[in-house]
Amino acid sequence: MVGSFFYFVTFVVNDVFMRRGFVVKIEAIIRPERLEAVRFRLDKAGYPGMMVTEMEGHGRQKGLHHDWPQSLRINYLPKLKMEIVVEGRDKKKVVEAILDGAYTGEEGDGKIFVYAIKEAIRIRTGEKGRKAVSKLHPDKLRKRAS
Repeated sequence: MVGSFFYFVTFVVNDVFMRRGFVVKIEAIIRPERLEAVRFRLDKAGYPGMMVTEMEGHGRQKGLHHDWPQSLRINYLPKLKMEIVVEGRDKKKVVEAILDGAYTGEEGDGKIFVYAIKEAIRIRTGEKGRKAVSKLHPDKLRKRAS
């Protein structure tokens, strides 16, 4: 019973995000060597904008350990954090593009986090909400809304 309730709530929450024009932030921690593959897939899907931050860390992978020719332990591995803010209805397409580009099948492929954004404002124009993150030109966005 609890499991079916969880799926129902998840469906309702996802449905609200898709219909009401919510904005979401997708944050992905990926291997540095997979950046171009992810960027290519996002570009192909129509999402060329992103922020990328270099960082170090580890999860289950727990770094690297080599015994030959001498003992070497690297606790923190280089990773990249990608951040993309999109309309809620575009969430699935963006997440799938990241998954396709980042996947190697090995430990350390990374993680994807999706956050609800309370408010988004484009500094240059003052546009708010989904207009601030829409990939459409403001004139096209107005026509689509009517």
